[in-house]
Amino acid sequence: MHSGTGTAPQSPVPGRVPLAVVVVDASGLVSHWSTGARRLFGPAREDAVGRPATDLLPVSGALPEGPNSRAYGDESVYDELGPELESSLDGRASYPAAGRARLETPRHERIDVLWWAYPLVGPGPERLLVLAADAGRLHADDVPDGHPLERIAPGFALHTDFPGADELARGLPAILPSMSVGESARIVSQVLELGYPVLEFSLHDRVPVTADWGVPRRTERKARRAEAARAAAAGLPAPRRAPDDEADDAGDLEYAAVREHLEFLNEVSGRIGSSLDLSRTITEVSRAVVPRFTDVAGTYLREQVVAGEGFPDGPPDATTMWHRVALEHTDEPGRWDDVVPVGESMPFPVHTPFFQCMTSGQPVLVPRITEEMGNAIASQFEKRDIRPLITDRSMLVVPLKARNVVLGFMILLRHRERPVFNDMDRVTGAELAARAGLVLDNARMYTYQESVAETLQDSMLPHIEPRMPGCDIATRYLPGTLLGRVGGDWFDSIKLPGSRTALVVGDVMGHGLNSAAMMGQLRTAVQTMAALDLPPAQLLRNLDDLAQRLGEHYLATCLYAVYDPIANELELANAGHIPPVLVRAEDGRSELLELPTGAPIGVGGVPFESVRVPMAPGDRLVMCTDGLVEVRGEDIGVGLATLCESAAHPAASMDAACDTIIRSLAVTFADAGRGGRKDDVALLMARLNGIAPEDVAHWSVAPEPAEVSRTRALVRDQLAAWDLGALTAPAELMVGELVTNAVRHARTRSVEVRLVRSGTLVCEVEDDDQRLPTLLNAGPGDEFGRGLRVVSALAGEWGTSRTGSGKTVWFELASPRA
Repeated sequence: MHSGTGTAPQSPVPGRVPLAVVVVDASGLVSHWSTGARRLFGPAREDAVGRPATDLLPVSGALPEGPNSRAYGDESVYDELGPELESSLDGRASYPAAGRARLETPRHERIDVLWWAYPLVGPGPERLLVLAADAGRLHADDVPDGHPLERIAPGFALHTDFPGADELARGLPAILPSMSVGESARIVSQVLELGYPVLEFSLHDRVPVTADWGVPRRTERKARRAEAARAAAAGLPAPRRAPDDEADDAGDLEYAAVREHLEFLNEVSGRIGSSLDLSRTITEVSRAVVPRFTDVAGTYLREQVVAGEGFPDGPPDATTMWHRVALEHTDEPGRWDDVVPVGESMPFPVHTPFFQCMTSGQPVLVPRITEEMGNAIASQFEKRDIRPLITDRSMLVVPLKARNVVLGFMILLRHRERPVFNDMDRVTGAELAARAGLVLDNARMYTYQESVAETLQDSMLPHIEPRMPGCDIATRYLPGTLLGRVGGDWFDSIKLPGSRTALVVGDVMGHGLNSAAMMGQLRTAVQTMAALDLPPAQLLRNLDDLAQRLGEHYLATCLYAVYDPIANELELANAGHIPPVLVRAEDGRSELLELPTGAPIGVGGVPFESVRVPMAPGDRLVMCTDGLVEVRGEDIGVGLATLCESAAHPAASMDAACDTIIRSLAVTFADAGRGGRKDDVALLMARLNGIAPEDVAHWSVAPEPAEVSRTRALVRDQLAAWDLGALTAPAELMVGELVTNAVRHARTRSVEVRLVRSGTLVCEVEDDDQRLPTLLNAGPGDEFGRGLRVVSALAGEWGTSRTGSGKTVWFELASPRA
């Protein structure tokens, strides 16, 4: 702060001014009258609240401000600014104002006051905040040195203009002791926006007013009490007690109580909400109030809240079930556990205070639980006698609500030896419950959204069978962040005709719900086209065309591989994806498979190529998305090298091998100082075991009706050799039906029949007719249409697909050992 005379800068010293605080509602009636207002103007709070503000603060004149102001005691200058305060009091002014005015009190005393008036807006009834100070009682130590008192004028300034402004702002709520913290915080925020109250001594000299209503008065009384104590010790008569000391003592007690409650609320606010975990938040809320505020705290939530479900609109009713989620107390251990165990759900009848609280959304105060009320409450607990635990205790029931919805409530009980809950406790409890309700609702919404995200991701990611014909599979999916569990990475395995398996890994560009939705569409398209038994390159070509039709934002990489366990061959095609790793079983050597990279799906106009790679039984194929091997600021080559090295490590199981890979990549990037990964990870590992030649039987059958019975005999003998006699009857019947259809529709070449034993029994019948059979409703007199009905009824799975030269119809039977 700089003075107007060019002196050295001075730090502004807060003016310790006892303040009167008055709040006026939209009707012009006083809704808040502080202890300082009683001291300054005379009427007690109970006489002031509800009366017109203009009656309690009659303006008889005002003192103009400015360099030409006359002496402070010159009464002829009090007529110019009186209407400005009056216009603020009666609601005509919509802007903040300040001044010095001469007021006539109900005791017919004239008081020269400094005043600040703040118009208020918001959901509450408050429309005007008035701060006032007795100018005649300002002491020399309240203002900077060298400034005469008659030059003091009230004004406004940005509170950020002063050192320690944050501390000043934090002290403002203390001037509104009878309001809830939420209401006072709303008013204080407007005060800070309109201008912090200051005392001005010139255009350049001003000091902020400390938010305190009576430090000098309390200091004086403390000195008088010390003097009285010294007089009593010396055997002298005690000094005469000031007339208003008793009322001031009551104000001091109120001040101390308010400060204590504010400190308690601030402390509780710091202890709750440290986690978005619902159960942990409930525990924090319960432990925050016991034992400082209450001796027993029972927390109840709607069952739907606990289950993470929605609930009907409107207030709860007598049928609403409430789940007891926490119980904290200071009684001896175990005293409450058997009577009111945590985890119990129950409704509450209409006649109870709990029902009143949950339906009104307001706290309910019961100073003492009478015997009659104790009996009524105990009736809810059947054979358990809760009366000794609650009768003659003070009770406060506070709602846990957020966004005007009651999520639950807390039952607070105090021991008989402790002071009963009072109105200030009711306000404190309501404010505590409001904060706790908001924290609980945030935790509830987070838990719900996390559940939705996990459900969505689980529904879009397939549940991969660990064993497919001729191969074992293990997978891992890791979300990029805890708060974003939905992404565009996916993997899949698809059963194909001929005991083959399609292995897929893909990555949609981006994150979040949009990417997840795109991923779901592309994954479904891949499954559909794989069922048509398209070659890998053709499938990616069709997928690229589909992505372009869906929209310009559909971009994804994809690696598609088809494993034939009988031919021990892998056919792959790549669309801009990172290459897979192949680990050879013979020597444990690992390598990145060199594939034509291709362009990402959705780019369009780029050809895709397939590559065939011979496999040996026991070889492992590792396919993943780039989130596993790439982090910001690190060359992807480092991640690919680590992937190759870790994939070659021996492991006890496929799952253990996947965990080793993920752990190794995480350690590599952490050692490089790159932090954790931010992208989703999809990992698929397949051990390609192949199917031994002795587990495959193949016959070529001439397209003649006589061959049907011979084929049945061949199947019967083969099943006997495989010790699968239990499958002979259904297998014979279905083979006969399929060969009969093939013979009927075959054109030139022979019908091919193949049996494959690999965990299950698979039978395939191939002919040169490309028309696919369909399941028909065959009537009693129909000659055709029953064959596929038999297959559908007896087979575990069955299907059809076109081949290059015809079609294949297949069925599968579970092995008796399986």
